[in-house]
Amino acid sequence: MTAEPDPTPAVTGRGPLSGLLVADFSRILAGPYSTMLLADLGAEVVKVEGPGGDDTRTWQPPVRDGVSTYYLGVNRNKRSVALDLKDPADADLARELARRADVLVENFKPGGLARFGLDYDSVAAVNPGVVYASISGFGSGPGGASLPGYDLIVQAISGFMSLTGDADGEPYRAGVALFDVMAGLHATIGVLSALNHRHETGRGQHVEVNLLSSALSGLVNQTSAYVAGGVVPFRMGNSHPSLFPYEPLPCADGELIVTAGNDGQFRRLCEVLGVPELVDDPRFRRNEDRTANRDALRPLLVERLRTRSKMDWFRDIIGAGVPCGPINTIDQGVAFAEEIGLGPVVTVGRGGAAIPSVRNPITFSATAPEYRLPPPALDEHGAEIRRWLAAPEEKERSA
Repeated sequence: MTAEPDPTPAVTGRGPLSGLLVADFSRILAGPYSTMLLADLGAEVVKVEGPGGDDTRTWQPPVRDGVSTYYLGVNRNKRSVALDLKDPADADLARELARRADVLVENFKPGGLARFGLDYDSVAAVNPGVVYASISGFGSGPGGASLPGYDLIVQAISGFMSLTGDADGEPYRAGVALFDVMAGLHATIGVLSALNHRHETGRGQHVEVNLLSSALSGLVNQTSAYVAGGVVPFRMGNSHPSLFPYEPLPCADGELIVTAGNDGQFRRLCEVLGVPELVDDPRFRRNEDRTANRDALRPLLVERLRTRSKMDWFRDIIGAGVPCGPINTIDQGVAFAEEIGLGPVVTVGRGGAAIPSVRNPITFSATAPEYRLPPPALDEHGAEIRRWLAAPEEKERSA
């Protein structure tokens, strides 16, 4: 077990990862998202920032009390120390943190930490139990290590944007840094898997994740269409290449997503819409038929849907056991989650420092995620962390 810096009941986690020390040398999104998830589950996360701080501190608007909401969204439950790795004294403290850590997460350009003695080989030489996670854009190989790793670039290079947008329109990016988030999730899975391996063997290991591999894996059926079937997918707007109906359909006052994913659901949909005769039409009898004849089926469904509001149809179609949902704005999406009891918003911190945040999506029956600390100001905990790192380690490490 690793000693924690000045633990107090207010900040020490009791979750399933309680007792783990995570040295967070990452910035922007993929790494900070991963380390925030670990922190929510009880790990003690020390966020190491350069003198200027995490770039997302300046990514604004929007802001809350002058602080970027982008930064606030991925940095709760951490403590911040500002260390200039070009300064010998600060670099010594950074190496000491890495020596004590159970987990180290970084997203420097591959090889970028070697000159500071913070690469995997250097850290593992003094801390063989460390689980060291590296997140990059295109991997550490000779062809990818020098490429800049930005989510938008990966959305383009992976082929994702070729699938997104109207069929006859231009390619579009996703409305969120999709593959940064996905890579952060993959990094978290890798860290937890490596921790289990360490529990069995006493040895840590190097976990590597890159945005392009996460993107190709996350494109699932679309990349499988090519690698397994030789088919190059293309933009279809909101349509699905293998299912119909599985897209927005217009009602009297807006659009409703309708997803009849099998023959039984299509039958129930037709009954609710009052067109049961469509079920026995040979053009629409099976999913393959409906997909092939979507241009004939779509106007028949729309004709019925346009007679009522989207929420009226939503209640009736859901009641019949057919998946559907209105296209909401973000505020409406949060409100809907509240309405169905998901409790999507939590408050982190106390008093005037309290900040609303989106809850961790994982629910445990015995060890719930905790929201102990609001996202830290730059170097907010620098003095206490520096004192802790400068003092002899009080507890002896064990695997």
